[in-house]
Amino acid sequence: MVAKNAFYAQSGGVTAVINASAAGLIEAARQQQGKIGAVYAGRNGIIGALTEDLIDTGKDSASAISALRHTPSGAFGSCRYKLKSLEQNRREYERLIEVFKAHDIGYFFYNGGGDSADTCLKVSQLADTLGYPIQAIHVPKTVDNDLPITDCCPGYGSVAKYIAVSTLEASFDVASMSKTSTKVFVLEVMGRHAGWIAAAGGLASSVDREIPVVILFPEIPFDKAKFIAKVDSNVKKFGYCSVVVSEGVKGEDGKFLSDQGIRDAFGHAQLGGVAPVVANIVREELGLKYHWAVADYLQRAGRHIASKTDVEQAYAMGKAAVEFAIDGHNAVMPTIERVSSHPYVWKVGMAQLSEVANVEKMMPENFISEDGFGITDKCREYLVPLIQGEDYPPYKDGLPDYVRLKNVAVAKKLGDFTI
Repeated sequence: MVAKNAFYAQSGGVTAVINASAAGLIEAARQQQGKIGAVYAGRNGIIGALTEDLIDTGKDSASAISALRHTPSGAFGSCRYKLKSLEQNRREYERLIEVFKAHDIGYFFYNGGGDSADTCLKVSQLADTLGYPIQAIHVPKTVDNDLPITDCCPGYGSVAKYIAVSTLEASFDVASMSKTSTKVFVLEVMGRHAGWIAAAGGLASSVDREIPVVILFPEIPFDKAKFIAKVDSNVKKFGYCSVVVSEGVKGEDGKFLSDQGIRDAFGHAQLGGVAPVVANIVREELGLKYHWAVADYLQRAGRHIASKTDVEQAYAMGKAAVEFAIDGHNAVMPTIERVSSHPYVWKVGMAQLSEVANVEKMMPENFISEDGFGITDKCREYLVPLIQGEDYPPYKDGLPDYVRLKNVAVAKKLGDFTI
């Protein structure tokens, strides 16, 4: 067996643990001498493959690759770029084959969410469509936790922990000031169609520490009258109220409350800005003093407070991807299978990409409370194991000591390509 080189790239919004998957994959590949040659990373995702902008990960030491496990964001650069179908853009697929042939690449690993799974599936079909043999394995990643089949998605546990802690701490702050100042705090979190991240805010309240938290889910149409009544009731009972709102909340007319008419590279509505909309509703209807915040990039970059469970699962997904490729699999994705919640036990599974690509997993109805503003015990049972454990990065001079790789470019062999 002649060793083929591997291509790895990161796609979509990054997370606190996507680099842990990179570490798991690269370290596993380095142990497959004779089966896998060099591991080339695409600079800025699939764009790196199209433009032949490859990074030789072999130029970085074992200690540097290991340090990726505790470093947030995308070490090789990410992108929002979705390959069109072969019929729509044959030119891009022919270019991929040119690059793969030029650099003897036989393995394709793409680390991302639903759109990335679609890209990986299309690449996996190159053998059938254009006669180039390649094994394509998708490595799951998304803070949105909306990939199907897998119990959870690497990146979600850490963002859930961040939002749960932030909601708890902000609520303590508001409670202390509510007598003469702020009575309502609104926290905007990510989540276009699925309310998994917003749900984590519900963990701030517990039986022994009751906190008035109102959650606005994308799955539940926003009802202003019911929302105002709920906030008013909480303020009268507790003196204050915290609101966790998903960026993807829609009105009863089906329109995003925060849709400003801007589209991203995937054609999705560019969301953000729902917190001030909701806060203004509180001011106009109840006349209460408020503060609002947008977690934005902070929630997905917070490696200092990452979930240990999440770090371990992210690393395992990268490692499993290599093992699947060595075993001859193609067009698959490693998954997380929950064996038990009490105690929490999980194992690595496998899903076919044809069942993953372009499928979104929403919050189950039985995870959302009857009034639509909270989480159920069943949801809590699902969430709690995912935020368990601390995996602090090393610190230097009071700050996390994150690694920056050399990212040495591989010499180009082909001409330029315009995207």
